[in-house]
Amino acid sequence: MLGLAVLAAAGQLAAQDASPARTLLVRPGSALPTLTAAVARARPGMTIRVAAGEYREPTILVTVPRLTIVGDGAPAFDGEGTHEILVVRADGVTVRGLTFRNTGVSQMQDRAALRVAEARDCRIESNIFRDALFAIYLQRTTGCVVRGNDIRASGAEETRNGNGIHLWYSPGTRVEGNTVRGQRDGIYFEFSDGSVAAANVSEGNRRYGLHFMFSDSCRYERNTFRANGAGVAVMYSKHVVMDGNGFLDATGSGAYGLLLKEITDGALVRNRFEGNSVGLFLEGASRLDIRDNDFRRNGWAVRLMADAEDSHFRGNVFSGNAFDVATNSRTLRSDFVGNWWDAYRGYDLDRDGTGDVPFRPVRLFALVAERHPETLLLLRAPVTAVLDAAERVFPVLTPQVADERPLMRAPR
Repeated sequence: MLGLAVLAAAGQLAAQDASPARTLLVRPGSALPTLTAAVARARPGMTIRVAAGEYREPTILVTVPRLTIVGDGAPAFDGEGTHEILVVRADGVTVRGLTFRNTGVSQMQDRAALRVAEARDCRIESNIFRDALFAIYLQRTTGCVVRGNDIRASGAEETRNGNGIHLWYSPGTRVEGNTVRGQRDGIYFEFSDGSVAAANVSEGNRRYGLHFMFSDSCRYERNTFRANGAGVAVMYSKHVVMDGNGFLDATGSGAYGLLLKEITDGALVRNRFEGNSVGLFLEGASRLDIRDNDFRRNGWAVRLMADAEDSHFRGNVFSGNAFDVATNSRTLRSDFVGNWWDAYRGYDLDRDGTGDVPFRPVRLFALVAERHPETLLLLRAPVTAVLDAAERVFPVLTPQVADERPLMRAPR
């Protein structure tokens, strides 16, 4: 019996020795000095750990499914200004804890530090990107997660930068907790239905902090967009929900806290628009629920173009704006009910919490400035206050827009 037990144990040890290791270690000067060499030996489901250090390799191609690549001590992969660094073309691949830098600029190619193409269920987590033309590029992927990455670029010109997180035909993606600075567009969605962007910080980008189009049924929650060159632009999509975001400090003649163009059947709730040249701009946008947002210290809080229809403003706060509402139309097809306006001077005799006389949010001077921007030099002149007061008492020129039940107290 003892002999049989010894033979069985020896057999088990022999079987263990024959099975491949589940983890490969990449380290400079070792038997696996490059990630390329490790990927060549990897099998589906394995893990590659990359030790701290500097790595300069040609573009690394991953075609092994369910591979996990983990960096220890943020190992740095350098594109040497000439090429993409890592390209993933396999399902279920995770890339975590690596540093990517210096892809160089190309006017012929959307060169990315990390590209995932035609794959499902990838995880791109806790990586660092520095001076990449495009940092993370998802191309025809499904169900990926991009989480906790730190992306920064220093190109001084818009043409010297690509996008930080770029989705193209990549539905069902979750982009969460990333920080993006200095890229052309911080976060870019195109043809990526059913995706979510949550708790990201996108600031100081050359063009838009968030730019998306042709992406239906997406949600944008608790993100901060600050001091981006042109603000945030949302175009040609429907059933979009934007909840709890901050649209901050987008200033300049072509900058918007949030620009909506051809957006239908969506909702904007609990967002903060503060310090922008234009807080919210609507063109061809219709059937929107715009509720419980704060508009504070903007030049124009809301600009509604004539083709923006059937949206409903409820429970919003308007405070400290130069103009609360402006339009290029004589007749607005959206309505305002139950908002709080710091310029309201009405009364509440029946004590129901709402004013007994309506508030007209479109100033006469806003109409003048809309058609003749040079008159903004007179914004603080006494004559504009006189004109506005006269128009409030005997409204003739301004559009027939009124909040019939303005709140007497700010709701928050």
